[in-house]
Amino acid sequence: MDWDDLRVFLAVARTESLSAAGKRLKIDPATVGRRIARLEEATKARLFTKSPQGYALTEEGARLIPHAETAERAALGAEESLSGPGGLTGLIRLGAPDGCANYLLPQVLARICDANPGLEVQIVALPRVFNLSKREADMAIAVSRPEAGRLTVQKLTDYRLHLAASRDYLASAPPIRSPQDLVPHRIVGYIPDLIFDKELDYLAEIGIGPATLSSNSVSVQLNWLRHGAGVGVVHDFALPAAPNLTRILTGQVSLTRSFWLIRHESDTRLDRLNRFADQLTREARAEMARLETALRQDEKPRLTESPFRPDA
Repeated sequence: MDWDDLRVFLAVARTESLSAAGKRLKIDPATVGRRIARLEEATKARLFTKSPQGYALTEEGARLIPHAETAERAALGAEESLSGPGGLTGLIRLGAPDGCANYLLPQVLARICDANPGLEVQIVALPRVFNLSKREADMAIAVSRPEAGRLTVQKLTDYRLHLAASRDYLASAPPIRSPQDLVPHRIVGYIPDLIFDKELDYLAEIGIGPATLSSNSVSVQLNWLRHGAGVGVVHDFALPAAPNLTRILTGQVSLTRSFWLIRHESDTRLDRLNRFADQLTREARAEMARLETALRQDEKPRLTESPFRPDA
């Protein structure tokens, strides 16, 4: 059985499409189709059924998956052993929620790539859960720890969130000295039916809302707040990117969450991914500490300047 055919088989199984598999492997869809046909002839089994939704695994195809993945791990392991224990090389795709992807990962991954010139990293920034079994990413960052699946999970870092608004907005809006004072204010938050994880339902936990301005994107919410649209929950680590925002009610409203690094169980045998995960965890924690320390230092001169802070 040809490993190259198994590689194509895995790509089709994960993308459920000849064209998508071809893009991933950088070969044309017709070649993908021929490779699948050749593998089916070699195995004397039909591996996929075609439908309007795409290519779905047959029972025989599903039985072939673990064997193909074993061959994949062996091939990757062979590449690693030949490249030696030097710097990280090759491509790693990392899935992450857009707040983490926009305001934490860029500087973290830039430092990792500076230390590993042969490394290429892709960030897939989407507000949803990633399917690692379909290899949408090599690893993913999530806001809650998964309880099922063939996955390994490690805590990446804790982070904090507070209510915030622009100083221009606060200067012209009714005073905010308690959560009850938020009633006449315009609230910015998530679209309720697009909250993909209960850990993101901040407004319900705080007991305010509903949001007047809502988006499934953290970046959109942050930009609304930057432009004086209202009050919303903001990641502390994102505030350095929006210096005109100020935290409010910090003594009364404070949320703590965690980012979790999730990998497919079988990938823990790959030294390259293990080393990348270790570097990512170390750099993410250091960057989080740096950002939150900088935020506290920046706020010190302003602690007595705003009549809208309860601790003023």
